[in-house]
Amino acid sequence: MFTGLIEQIGTVRAATGDNPRRLTIASALPAEAMKLGDSVAIDGACLTVVAKGSGELSVEAATETLARTTLGRLRPGDRVHLERALALGDRLDGHLVMGHVDGVGTIELREQRGGALYVGVEAPDEIARLTAPRGSIAIAGCSLTVTEVRERMIVVALIPHTLAKTRFAELHRGAEVNLEADLLARYVERLTQSRPSLTVEWLKDKGFA
Repeated sequence: MFTGLIEQIGTVRAATGDNPRRLTIASALPAEAMKLGDSVAIDGACLTVVAKGSGELSVEAATETLARTTLGRLRPGDRVHLERALALGDRLDGHLVMGHVDGVGTIELREQRGGALYVGVEAPDEIARLTAPRGSIAIAGCSLTVTEVRERMIVVALIPHTLAKTRFAELHRGAEVNLEADLLARYVERLTQSRPSLTVEWLKDKGFA
């Protein structure tokens, strides 16, 4: 489990194999603080550390991960967001991120408004319907607050600090990004599907919506 607060930006050194796909990533994450089998989020996808060395770590992605994420398209030189798993007792400054990517979206809007950069991501239907204004979403592993939802476009506002600590400044229109919907929204949808009586009206009546 993660918080969606990016620790480092790493650079892909090698990408080999098809299934599993092994990625070796140069990073400033402390190798001595990680062990084989630890979880690390690569652009929001939770993967297992299978090898490590001075200034680098290796992970592997298999069938489901490759189908749902951008990881299979990474090449040497590409930069990625990195975050180690949340430890019990750590501050939860973002939101609960599982590292289970729901799908891939495409950046379709980049608009500077005052001091913030507004970015709009065209998302698959199954993710867009789980997203609400002022709710949370993980984009490329980064915990962000949703500003607005325009049908399938999810818009977020990036402050200068976020732009300085992430690679969003280099992601232009047409770039693909991993998306993870808010965990609570997933379970609410599941409950309403399995129990039709749990309608939006019922939830509002009970104070949940």
